[in-house]
Amino acid sequence: MSRVLVWLRADLRLADNPLLRFESPPEAMLCVHVLDRRWLEPEPASRPRVGPARLRFLWESLIALRGELLSRGSDLLVRVGDPVAEIAGLVQRHAIDEVRVRRDAGWEESRGVARLAERLGRGVRLWHPDGGMLLDEAHLPTPLEGLPPSFSAFRRRAERDWAVPAAMPAPVTLPPWPEGASRGLPPLARVCGEAADWSPDNRGEFRFAGGEAAGQERLEHFLARGGPGHYKRTRNALMGPDFSTRLSPWLAHGCLSARQVHDAVRAWEAAHGASDSSYWVTFELLWRDYFHWAARQEGAALFGLRPLPDEDGAFAAWREGRTGMPLVDAAMGELAATGWLSNRARQNVASYLVHALGGDWRLGAAWFEHCLVDYDAASNWGNWRYVAGVGRDTRGQRFDTLWQAERYDPEGEYLARWQPALAKLPCAHRHRPWRQAPERFPPPLGGLPATDA
Repeated sequence: MSRVLVWLRADLRLADNPLLRFESPPEAMLCVHVLDRRWLEPEPASRPRVGPARLRFLWESLIALRGELLSRGSDLLVRVGDPVAEIAGLVQRHAIDEVRVRRDAGWEESRGVARLAERLGRGVRLWHPDGGMLLDEAHLPTPLEGLPPSFSAFRRRAERDWAVPAAMPAPVTLPPWPEGASRGLPPLARVCGEAADWSPDNRGEFRFAGGEAAGQERLEHFLARGGPGHYKRTRNALMGPDFSTRLSPWLAHGCLSARQVHDAVRAWEAAHGASDSSYWVTFELLWRDYFHWAARQEGAALFGLRPLPDEDGAFAAWREGRTGMPLVDAAMGELAATGWLSNRARQNVASYLVHALGGDWRLGAAWFEHCLVDYDAASNWGNWRYVAGVGRDTRGQRFDTLWQAERYDPEGEYLARWQPALAKLPCAHRHRPWRQAPERFPPPLGGLPATDA
């Protein structure tokens, strides 16, 4: 009889999780999540890599996962420490025969699995499958080493003759917990008091609750409100609870898989008809896949090959929402207060840091890593590289931030919500407050727009 340890990382769900499917159930199964202690330690900029918004969502997801596992005869153990050392110790302590862990895109995660493989005894099998994405490596339109340098080329090849496998249902029962093994998780307040006390600002109009059931509930809400029918038209908005799918935190933590979302959208199309808008949801999922495979190919190079520079005054102003460019400052305020930003806002603040302020894109990516509730390494660092024009696509993406603000927030409602000082100005002057009240609103750090210079 065998004993299996399932090392859960960004795959905190039961449905469509290959790690929890067995042709022949083992004698016992130990499900483990290890929060890397280094993520809680202040980096050179005196802040941890994981901020309170993401850590709280993670803990909610782990608590929910434990409940689902218990209902099926299993349990969950959560540790804080060195993931490889913790897993290796549990393997030895409980005579584990097989370790299962998903193949993640992050370089640190891949290196951790390689380190674990070196520490496992000869009799311990390491199973390292793909999971969570639309496509597995075996289904890619080209070998991984031949991944096209642009998403457009990847999409054309992928859609030429593709079939996304259906999501697998959740298991009804699971193998029992090893006798005498520790179980449960520490209170979040003991891990990080700031995360335990954190809650999003109500101005964000949405609260992300961790867990598989919460992710499914959000997906069903998006479908019930006809989201696929208008997604392409509304996805660039800046405010409101339903202009976007808002599924990214559950996808990032693996509470939902891309195939589950894909199946749900296809079912909606079968009932209501397919359109360019419903296709765009799948299009975004494929973008996510591309970043995943690009990160797998890039390895450590994804994060830049030089040490991070010190933060200068311009970066601090950007981070704290003090650039003087209303859209940028409003968005950075929302990010700090809610842990989330619309895609339109993310693209604009990234472009402003890199192209208007001359900032280092890696500092911006690291700040997003700290703040975002939906952070995942491949999408975050891949998007920042894309905006900066480094790596695979060297064109860069420079946004006319003022034009973007006037188009997507014509009355300045978003600006007024997150920059209360602007609410006192007439709508027509919120985008260019330096014209109306130069004594209170100096020109932006990135310089005046050409039309104002």
